Amino acid sequence: MRNALAQRLRVEVEGTVQGVGFRPFVYRLARELELTGWVRNTRNGVLIEVEGDSLAVETFLQRLRADAPASASVDAMSTTLVPALDETGFSIVPCAESGQRTLVIPPDLATCEDCRRELMDHRDRRFGYPFLTCTQCGPRYSLLTAIPYERSNTAMAGFELCSACRTEYSTESDRRFHAEPIACPTCGPHLSLWDEEGHEITGPEDALQQARVMLDQGLIVAVKGLGGFQLWVDAKSEEAVRRLRERKRRPEKPFAVLFPSVDAIRAYCLLSSDEEVLLCSPQAPIVLVHKRRDVGLADAVAPGNPYLGVMLPATPLHHLLMASLQRPMVATSGNRSEEPIVTDEREALVRLKGIADALLVHDRPIARPVDDSVVLVVPGKVQSVDGEQKEKPRADVMIIRRARGYAPLAIRWPDNATD
Repeated sequence: MRNALAQRLRVEVEGTVQGVGFRPFVYRLARELELTGWVRNTRNGVLIEVEGDSLAVETFLQRLRADAPASASVDAMSTTLVPALDETGFSIVPCAESGQRTLVIPPDLATCEDCRRELMDHRDRRFGYPFLTCTQCGPRYSLLTAIPYERSNTAMAGFELCSACRTEYSTESDRRFHAEPIACPTCGPHLSLWDEEGHEITGPEDALQQARVMLDQGLIVAVKGLGGFQLWVDAKSEEAVRRLRERKRRPEKPFAVLFPSVDAIRAYCLLSSDEEVLLCSPQAPIVLVHKRRDVGLADAVAPGNPYLGVMLPATPLHHLLMASLQRPMVATSGNRSEEPIVTDEREALVRLKGIADALLVHDRPIARPVDDSVVLVVPGKVQSVDGEQKEKPRADVMIIRRARGYAPLAIRWPDNATD
């Protein structure tokens, strides 16, 4: 029997609401409040129809904004009263619409704490798997081939979920509930190590280990990352870094350096709390920080420059490599100077020939190139009253290169900004 106080609303939500676990969040919230209806992705964001007690519906609307996933951003929300259907249950349904595209596409996000823990857990079925992800982290923009954001519209479309991954995808309580790019060693992408001619040196089982051995020997390895290739070399080897400069035709411009941990960065650089927050954020950009003197890095990394561009691992592959290497590595864009970044392994054999001694590749396609973002923390000015400091100055963040973690999100311009 229909509840006389029940109402049904159609809710249109715009913003960063795809690829960030928003539909699973809506599903759980509706179930918690004993509401019925459905949620689906659209070309503009997310569409919800929700039905139930009017007070519960009101609570649902309030919590859509207040309790949304950390990586989500609700920019606009509109509601329309529609006829009640007296249905049972709440579901996530496929998108089935056309029209103008105004969707805010989510950026790629650094590996979350839960996935990092699984990556290093010998008991977990994804232990050591370089492509694990969940609703809160991993590739988004670099994988997307069409909208809305669903697996069939990503570079993961060719990898059919195994039964274990499908169970996770379908289980409401699971962290990977409707996580579109999930995979595991059984059903997902795999690594391979090639020589400079494209011949396989070793397959998935030993590719990481052999790549580490080559880096230990001072060789240059091209690593296919999240949004393109990077050229890796030992940042403490003057000879290796100079060889990379010569081959890449980059005589002086500083190289970015990847470190295994924040503590490792502190040993080489002066690091503020604001800079540390940025390094550990889901965006995980390259942060320009002040170098310490005589710390053992090759002078050729950033010749004559008081700053060093530092970053932490942002993907499972990077975490695994750095856990094995445990020292700073140059990780610079995979290209010759002034050329675009290489994204395809066959293209890399041509464009990186004569630069890389080997290529660590995988079979997950990159839909669009995404380089690492670069930021600089600019200390705020001290404000004082009657000669005394009023409050701690607030630092500003200058985004020098807006890429992974930030792109393609819109830049919000304050209403009171001046020309």
